[in-house]
Amino acid sequence: MTELSLALQQTLAGLAGPERAAALAERLEDETGAQTAEYGILTLAAVGFAGLLAVVLTSGDVQSLLMDIVQKALTRD
Repeated sequence: MTELSLALQQTLAGLAGPERAAALAERLEDETGAQTAEYGILTLAAVGFAGLLAVVLTSGDVQSLLMDIVQKALTRD
């Protein structure tokens, strides 16, 4: 048990009783699902970045710039 959870349990013991305080402190320490939430947030960020990239790459200026680069790469001087 960490110092923070011990302090939390002691504070809750005065408010809700020792058994209830121990159960509440144990639930607050549980991080089940934290990684799943992190993966969800990262997935949303990746989708947002992909959407932004799609908008940028489909703009006329960027398309003409990319076409020029490809044409220069394919032509022999």
